[in-house]
This record gives sequence, structure tokens and C-alpha cells, in this order.
Amino acid sequence: MKFDLRSQLYRIYGVDLTAIPGINALTAHVLFAEIAPNASRFANAFAFVSWLGLRPDNRISGGKILSVRTRAVKSRAAAALRMAAQSLHASQSYLGSHYRRMRTRLGAPKAITAAAHKLARVVYHLLTTGQSYQESVFTLCETLHQRRAEARLRRQARELGFELLKVPS
Repeated sequence: MKFDLRSQLYRIYGVDLTAIPGINALTAHVLFAEIAPNASRFANAFAFVSWLGLRPDNRISGGKILSVRTRAVKSRAAAALRMAAQSLHASQSYLGSHYRRMRTRLGAPKAITAAAHKLARVVYHLLTTGQSYQESVFTLCETLHQRRAEARLRRQARELGFELLKVPS
């Protein structure tokens, strides 16, 4: 009998977590070891992400923001998700483009945490609903991002006295 870790994880979880970009069989195995086959002990995705220490811990006093860092948590699952997020830099998926946008805006360490946060929310959703991962869910987000970028470029060109024209295909 041949032992295949990916098929065994699919049998246990009921969904294929390795279909998510960045998550391989070993990452899914670490998640299984840390959170068990279901995520029902967490009230919602925010509680799950907070337990992992991937959610910002906003400290505000008197209306003044004192800190927006994430909590220091020693979690193997969070470390595995951060490694999975770091591997998204070359991915052509929506999650890969999200990581690259965050890295440009925030820098690599914060982008890794932001992408790990998004991966954790996707994992929680798949585990609680039993649905398979579909990249098409993110196409609307990518389309909206492209529209905003195009509008921003048109506005900048107009402010500089230029006009953008579509190239006939």
C-alpha cells in the first residue's frame, strides 16, 4: 500500500488544502497537527487568525494609536503559514499578486504577515465550509484592483497634461 500524505490529508480534512497557492502537503500537515481536522473550536475567522498571532493588536489609549504590531505568539501553524506566504513571491495567482503589492507598500516582513493572514482566512473558510479552493473567487478582487490602477494612471496623466488612449488589438 502506497502512503501519500496529500491524499491522507484530503481524507482527514475533506478538502484539498494543497490547492491553495503556497500551501504544500507539509504545511497542511503542520496545520493538522496544530489545529486538528476542523476549526470548529474557533468562533470565526478573526478568532482563528488572532489565535495564530497574525492579526494586528491595535493598542489605543485616549484616541491615540500606541501600537499596531501583531502579538508575539509561538505557533508552529503561524510559522508554517508565514513560510507559505513567503513562497508566494513567484506565484502568478491572486494571492501572489496580493503579496507583491503588500511587499511594495509595506516591506517584506509586514507583507509576509499580511499574506499569512489572508492564507489563514482562506484555510479557515475551507475547513469550516468544506468547499474546495477556487481561484475564480478572487477574480473580482483582481478586476477591481486593475480598474483602480487604471483610473489612478488616467488621473495622473491628466494632471500632467497627457491623455491615455487604448491601443487597438
